[in-house]
Amino acid sequence: MVQREAESVLLQLAAEFKAVAVVGPRQSGKTTLVRSAFQDKPYVSLEDPDVRTFATEDTRSFLAQYPTGAVLDEAQRVPALFSYLQRILDDSRERGKFILTGSNHFLMQDNISQSLAGRIAYLELLPFTLNELPPGAVDDADDWMLKGGYPAIHEGGIGRTSWFANYIRTYVERDVRQIKNISDLHVFERFLRLCAGRTGQLLNMSNLALETGVDSKTIASWIGILESCFIVHLLRPYHVNFNKRVVKTPKLLFLDTGLACALLGISDRKQLALHPMRGSLFENLVTSELIKRLGHQGRHAQSWFWRDQKGHEVDLLIEEAGRIIPIEIKSGRTIQGEFFGGLEYWTKLSGGTAGVMIHGGDASQERSNGIKVLPWNRLFEAIDA
Repeated sequence: MVQREAESVLLQLAAEFKAVAVVGPRQSGKTTLVRSAFQDKPYVSLEDPDVRTFATEDTRSFLAQYPTGAVLDEAQRVPALFSYLQRILDDSRERGKFILTGSNHFLMQDNISQSLAGRIAYLELLPFTLNELPPGAVDDADDWMLKGGYPAIHEGGIGRTSWFANYIRTYVERDVRQIKNISDLHVFERFLRLCAGRTGQLLNMSNLALETGVDSKTIASWIGILESCFIVHLLRPYHVNFNKRVVKTPKLLFLDTGLACALLGISDRKQLALHPMRGSLFENLVTSELIKRLGHQGRHAQSWFWRDQKGHEVDLLIEEAGRIIPIEIKSGRTIQGEFFGGLEYWTKLSGGTAGVMIHGGDASQERSNGIKVLPWNRLFEAIDA
């Protein structure tokens, strides 16, 4: 079993709070993590229809079976649990008594904010980061983009194409319906694939609505669904404008490039190498990996991008403890002078650190202008220094 980086953070939260909610996309390894970290606790899956019926119809008796606490998997499936847990946690001094998991952040957060606010901590568990992958799991950046980080892809036994096809079908037909009663799931799936075609781009809801065949309000609602299920991440523009006009529209990113590639119909490395979106997918890969790393380590950092109306841009800004790290991301394997224009402009404008350039090749450099150059497989050094 792969040792998850988030396990130490999970155990620390359980030592501080009466309950912990582990949230993340379906199949990201939440169940494996909590069962490994809390082997002494009873495990209960609320995906089981009989268990769910009992927990829904007689919640008090259901919880009475676990006087010392339990791991409650997919807790959002039984909303009634949260009100009863409030009383139990208020009457107990024990830390880490209940561990909840959920694959829908909106439903979990809505129930927790109503009943368990202040009593429970959150931990987001996303698919494997590069340092969590088994040795030899990926050959290069293109292989990594294609496979992504979902554990099942790296455990063997099922092909990438088949696994993602079933994952998409299950997500659309099952998870989406838990959140919103969408009558035409085929339209939603088309919307999902159109989103993949906008990976790394500014989110234009009007254009997306036109191509999907629904109105802009529906698109905004559906984007919220993708966010709550940890399918996409909206990277917001940096809020300081330095007295210049800046772009205020977020970028649309997928939290797993393997899923994005599957939605785009990219099936092999040869196809990816020639695909017009390869650069955007590489930028997406690096950005999502750094976001995952920060989350799994429990670091309170924020991520942004910056672009002004004249086209000056920095792909990613990581803000942590008052420090901003500007990061430029280039898929090219050969380092070129033009790669550094955005970082140089940012440094001059902000007076901050020179930043980091992450690229698709193997070279690492310390440039005379102060910019650090890192290859794709050492990207975490950008935020761990």
